[in-house]
Amino acid sequence: MTAITAHAAFIHPMDFDNSAAQQQQVINYIQSNVAADYCEGAVDMCQPTTLRMMEKTNLKAFKHLTQATDRKLLDKVISDYCDGGPDSCSYSTINMMYNQNLKVSKTSLSW
Repeated sequence: MTAITAHAAFIHPMDFDNSAAQQQQVINYIQSNVAADYCEGAVDMCQPTTLRMMEKTNLKAFKHLTQATDRKLLDKVISDYCDGGPDSCSYSTINMMYNQNLKVSKTSLSW
């Protein structure tokens, strides 16, 4: 995946080993990603309260994703949101889309 090499600090949640080094790498990635989104992007909400709130949201999402059960689906979501297009490679977006895709993958169109 090109986003994983482009974002050297990105840790795939299903590959997370809970080591201190990887915990710090996840925190660094989240802080960098949130700062880019809220301080350097189109949204100008670069306030400590907003940054800490979004960092906590992303860390909680990452922790949920470490419990994911469908690696193929999670890989596809990561690819869709981290490779190409607008950069939406936040753990909160990935978690939301993984959960939605998992939910609808168990349904089908009916009358």
